[in-house]
Amino acid sequence: MAFDEIARRGLVLLGCGKMGSAMLAGWLRQGLPAESVWVIEPRPSDWLKGLVGVHLNAPLPEAPAVAVVAVKPQMMGEALPQLAALGGGETLVISIAAGTPIARFEEVLGAATPIVRAMPNTPAAIGRGITALIGNAAAGEAHMAQAEALLAAVGETVRLVSEAQMDAVTAVSGSGPAYVFLLIEAMAAAGEAEGLAPELAMRLAKATVAGAGALATAEGAEPPDRLRVNVTSPGGTTAAALEVLMDPEAGLLPLMRRAIHAAAERSRELAG
Repeated sequence: MAFDEIARRGLVLLGCGKMGSAMLAGWLRQGLPAESVWVIEPRPSDWLKGLVGVHLNAPLPEAPAVAVVAVKPQMMGEALPQLAALGGGETLVISIAAGTPIARFEEVLGAATPIVRAMPNTPAAIGRGITALIGNAAAGEAHMAQAEALLAAVGETVRLVSEAQMDAVTAVSGSGPAYVFLLIEAMAAAGEAEGLAPELAMRLAKATVAGAGALATAEGAEPPDRLRVNVTSPGGTTAAALEVLMDPEAGLLPLMRRAIHAAAERSRELAG
């Protein structure tokens, strides 16, 4: 990734919790000079305090290239005014705060400010996240490309066609890791019920979910429905389980539709 402009003008990171730290670590690994980073974080971790060169809770540069907002949504009202002076168009503002629409940023920073709203997920902590992005009218192709380059430090990126899609993204990939963790818990608990020791059941469940995910995302992989068919022998053990999981009324598909709809509706409520 080319950091020339950011290295020259600086990058401001507002909030450096788990997600902010994951992004900062990725940028530094990819060559962003620590001296080009300003972090505003009232409760800095020992890791953050130990980063040599990073400007921690220091006066901000006048017109940094990028400002990344990574605070929790409930802290937005207090945090966003700290960036008011950066509005107007010279600084690209990227928000990864869930539930905060672009219009809220435009109220504080002005509509002429290029603003990109993004929704990453927690696998970003190990560089395996996926982030959806959408920009406002002031965010041109160069701004979007710069946002994608920064967020690619923690995983894949995808662009949305409208901000309205962000609620569905939140429900599918933003909250999605929790669904997978619950699946691991459920598989392990079911294995225990069939006589496995707890540690063995959990190890099997974790490795199975991780391996299946890797298989589904491998280069040239077949689509998930074909992968499912490949492992299902007619009349076999997998078929017996899938008969339960694919029940049209009480199976996994209708259950997941209800769960994701509930998450999307809650996202809409929080944004409103």
